[in-house]
Amino acid sequence: MTITEETPPQPQASRDAANWAKPVDRLSAGGVAGAPVDSVTGTRVSGPLQGFGQLWQKTFRVPLEGSSMNPQQVIAAWKEQFATFWPKKGRFYAPLAGIVPGEVALLDISPVPGSPVRLSTGVMVLYADDESFTFINPEGHALSAWITFSAHRDGEVTIVQAQALERTADPFVELVYMLGGNRMNDRFWSETLTNVGRAMGATDPTVDSVVVCIDPRRQWRRIGNIRYAAPARTARRILTAPARWITGRT
Repeated sequence: MTITEETPPQPQASRDAANWAKPVDRLSAGGVAGAPVDSVTGTRVSGPLQGFGQLWQKTFRVPLEGSSMNPQQVIAAWKEQFATFWPKKGRFYAPLAGIVPGEVALLDISPVPGSPVRLSTGVMVLYADDESFTFINPEGHALSAWITFSAHRDGEVTIVQAQALERTADPFVELVYMLGGNRMNDRFWSETLTNVGRAMGATDPTVDSVVVCIDPRRQWRRIGNIRYAAPARTARRILTAPARWITGRT
């Protein structure tokens, strides 16, 4: 399959155009409440074609053994309670309209467990129906990626899945990935799927993961992505906080 920005990984071949987000030039997170920082409004989307690092496909699955929930029930609950399934190292601020095509959510992530520094970024809902939904990341996110969350039946058992097609966004994040960030990312999604399995009634949720490097090459023409990097924006925000406080007071 030829990869384009309009064809992220999908669990089914037949899709309704109404389930896709409309093309946008710049994102807006105006429909999100409660997030301390909006670093997404004004950015563009950034899928795997726009990333810098090696291209990875990561699939995490958990069978809901002992659960009576069907795929549609699972996806409805996952959309509604998405933030509650994340590990404590991250915060997900859902759009007020819910997880529907075109909506933007904001994220507040700790780059290292226990770190006092938080990185602010987000996702856009690229696709959503009653059996799956797909996020695409914005410029400045650590990863240029699609990630699709889905559920399907395998015999009498519902299988819950998260599948990402991702590259690190810039050389800085690629270095972090090489030094252990890649494994941390895998653990994050494995913990998330475990949480989903428990919430959906699985008696002993066990996550099966398949991680494959599809393209080991780095896209050096994308080295300029580093100017959008979330760590750089966070550092600027911290360093300029006193000036902004004084200006606001004045």
